[in-house]
Amino acid sequence: MDHRHGFLNGLDEKLEYSKNKPAFLHPSSRWTSVLTVNNNRAQHQAWGLWTLGSVRKIKILSFLFGLMVTVLIMASYILTRDQKGLYLTPSPYHLTIESHPAQLPLNLSFATDYTVVREVVRSIVAKVDFSHRRVPDLREVREKEPNIFSAIPRKFLPHLKNPCWYEEFFGNITADPYGKNLYALYSKRFQAIYDYLRRAFPAHLHQHAGRLYRLRCLPFFYIIGQPKCGTTDLFDRLRLHPEVHFTTMKEPHWWTRKRFGVIRLSNSFHNPYPLNDYLDVFDQAANHIRDHLTSNSSKSHKKVNIIIGEASASTMWDNNAWVHFYNNGTDVEPPFLVQDFIHAVQPDARFIVMLRDPVERLYSDYLYFGMANKSVEDFHERVSESLHLFEGCLAERSIRSCIYNTTLNNLMPVRLQVGLYVIYLLDWLSVFSREQILILRLEDHAANRKITMRKVFKFLQLGPLTLQKEEDITKSPASNTRRPANRNLGPMLPITKEILQSFYKPFNQRLAQVLRDPAFLWT
Repeated sequence: MDHRHGFLNGLDEKLEYSKNKPAFLHPSSRWTSVLTVNNNRAQHQAWGLWTLGSVRKIKILSFLFGLMVTVLIMASYILTRDQKGLYLTPSPYHLTIESHPAQLPLNLSFATDYTVVREVVRSIVAKVDFSHRRVPDLREVREKEPNIFSAIPRKFLPHLKNPCWYEEFFGNITADPYGKNLYALYSKRFQAIYDYLRRAFPAHLHQHAGRLYRLRCLPFFYIIGQPKCGTTDLFDRLRLHPEVHFTTMKEPHWWTRKRFGVIRLSNSFHNPYPLNDYLDVFDQAANHIRDHLTSNSSKSHKKVNIIIGEASASTMWDNNAWVHFYNNGTDVEPPFLVQDFIHAVQPDARFIVMLRDPVERLYSDYLYFGMANKSVEDFHERVSESLHLFEGCLAERSIRSCIYNTTLNNLMPVRLQVGLYVIYLLDWLSVFSREQILILRLEDHAANRKITMRKVFKFLQLGPLTLQKEEDITKSPASNTRRPANRNLGPMLPITKEILQSFYKPFNQRLAQVLRDPAFLWT
C-alpha cells in the first residue's frame, strides 16, 4: 500500500480525484443528465435579499412584484429540495465529493411520480447480471500489501485452535506498548481496557533463550455482515460463550477502513492504522489464551480451544477505498477486495453473515442514522433518487462496477447497494469455500434464538454448554433494537415497499438459488 495516500490533505485529495474521477461523472457522460448544477444559487439568494431590502424604497407595485419573485424563488428552492447535505450520506471521502459538481442536489422533483420510478426499476432489472470477478493470484495480493505479509507468519502455533504466533519483542519493557496505538487514541471508551493491558503486558511476555516474545493472534472467525441485520445481537450473545473472546471493541473496521486512514465516515483520510495497532485489539483475548497455554505446559500440550472473533459489519461489502489506492486509471471494478487479503493470510478462516429482508434492512438503515425531519415520505423520495442514480450508472457500467463505485455509493441518499447480498456473497465465494461461510437470517434468529445459536456453536466447533448457560445466552433481550422515536414513524409507504421489492427481487432469487434455500426470497 502506498502510505502517501494516508497523508493526503484536502487540496491534494481534490487534485487527485479530478485526475482519476470515474468516467460516468465526466461532463460529457449521459449519467450526469440526472444532475442539476445549481451554480446560480448565490445569485438567486442575492436577488432575494435585494428584493427584500428595496421594500422601503420603491412603490407598492414594485413591492408586490418583488414579493412575487421571492415566492417563486422559494417555491423553486423547495421543489428542487435544495437543502445542504440532504442527499449525501456520510462519506469518508467528504472533501473529494465536495470538490466535484456531482455533489450538488438533484433536480428530481419527479421522484414521487410512481410510474416513472417503476419504469426506472424495470430498466435496472433488465440489466442485472451475475458475472464473475477476476480473482487476483496470491503473488499479486502479496505484492500489493507487503507490510501485512511480512508481519504475519504462514503457519500458526499447532496447540492452539485460534491462529496465533509468537513475535519477538524488541522494545523497552518499562515503556508503554500502547502509547502510539491509534485505536487507543481515538477510542476514549476503551482507555480502561488499554490501561489494564499496559499493566498486564510484562507478565504476559514469554521468555525463551534469553529473548522476549509476545503472543500475537488473528481472529478464528469474523462476523462480516450485514449492517442492521442483527450482528450486534449475535455478537452480544456469542461473547457469553466461555470459549469465545472478542476484540476490545465490536467493530475495529481495520480491513475496510482503518488501514486506509478512514477514521470516521464524515471525515476525509487520516494516517493509516498500522497492522500492529489492529493486532493490539486482540491482546486481551491473547492474554487469556497465553494464560491457558502456560497452565497446560505440564499437560503434554493439551490443545487450547479458546477462539477469538471479530465483528465489523463492513467487512462483507465496504470496498470504497479501492479507487484511491488500487486504481490504475482504467479499472472500473476494484482489482483487489478485502477478502483477497484475508484469504492470503488466513485461508482457513470462518465467517458468519446475518441477513434480513433487504427492503426492511434499508428502512432500518434510514431510521438508524441521525438526521432531521425523518418521515416515510422523505424515505420514499430518497429511495426514488437513489434508484435514478443507480439506473444512470447502469447505462454505462455493469452491476458489479456500480455496486463498487465509490462516488455513486457516496451520492446515493440511502444505501441501496448494501442489500444486494448475492453480489457480495459470490465475490466472497470466489476465494473461500461455501463451508467456511455460515449464512443466517435475522427473521429466523428473532423467531428462535436457540436454534440459531446452536447453528453458530456447531459451525465454530465450540464445546457443549450446560442448559443454564445456553438459557442465559438465548433468553436475554435483543440488542440494538429500533429506538422508540423511530418506531413511532410506523412502516414505510406501501408504494415504497412495492418498488423496493421489485428492485431486490432478481437479487434475492439468485441468492436463494446459490444457497438452495427459498427462505432467502423473502416473499
